[in-house]
Amino acid sequence: MFFKKNKIEIANPLKRYYDYNTYLRDLFGERVQKIPLDAGFSCPNRDGTISDKGCIYCDSRGSGTGAMMNKGMSINDQIIAGKRFAEVRYKAKKFIAYFQSFTNTYASVSKLQACYAQALDHPGIIGLAIGTRPDCINKDILELLRSYQKDYLVWLEYGLQSCHDRTLALINRGHDYRCFEKSVYMADDYGLNVCAHVILGLPGENREMMLETARKIATLPIKGVKIHLLYVVKNTGMEDRYQRGDYQCLGRNEYVELVVDFLELLPPKMVIQRLTGDPVLSELVAPLWAADKINNLRQIQNRLEERDTFQGRLFKGND
Repeated sequence: MFFKKNKIEIANPLKRYYDYNTYLRDLFGERVQKIPLDAGFSCPNRDGTISDKGCIYCDSRGSGTGAMMNKGMSINDQIIAGKRFAEVRYKAKKFIAYFQSFTNTYASVSKLQACYAQALDHPGIIGLAIGTRPDCINKDILELLRSYQKDYLVWLEYGLQSCHDRTLALINRGHDYRCFEKSVYMADDYGLNVCAHVILGLPGENREMMLETARKIATLPIKGVKIHLLYVVKNTGMEDRYQRGDYQCLGRNEYVELVVDFLELLPPKMVIQRLTGDPVLSELVAPLWAADKINNLRQIQNRLEERDTFQGRLFKGND
């Protein structure tokens, strides 16, 4: 339910932004929990197709929860374990199968269909979320994802990170902003929900550059966004840069302020799926405050209240 403030609709006036849990409760009337999955896919930015180095911030987990396939856990096993955990921890009865690690459309359509089917063939699975790259999408894959929509909630999650091509080249992303923009419109043509991943604190970017990314994605048919802090983890290109003294992490207060500024520019009905990341403490190099997620979210909430602001306050679509 949306409430009016200064002629702008606010989905969750208590949080002052349209958080993912509120969105899911609005749809299903109860708690819905994502189950992160590793289907054993690779990435064209790692296997030599584009590069063999990967993005400079990406860890051995493929920015996921861990190489479960390498530990011998099938998709079925991961779903069973994930459901068991969520049922106990969150009392959840409905679940979204989230193909998270690496690039989850980087295979033939037949292989993708087989992988997705394993996850969907479980009681309580009501949705499918696919994490991928905008350069790993085609019409056949989009048609496959659309075919699930009559029975499931489907989200397609594209890694963007920044709208600036100079930054994308610096972080070895392997595609440009135009590629992302084109893929968003393609997915929208198939009626799919698109979530964009962005990173605040990328090397070489100042406040205005980061907010320009917010302004750009606000104009696209994007239904959701995940905002991440750039934290440095072991055995990555970012660690090398950090250890050489070529990169300085954002401070907590600086990040909090940026997130609030970012939210103000987004459409009020864009679903905010994430406001910061979840680093593995044993692999985190810097900043150490990144591991204090609960306090980080609390400070963002407090700052929204202190500034008496909210998601969409500066969104130009409300003019």
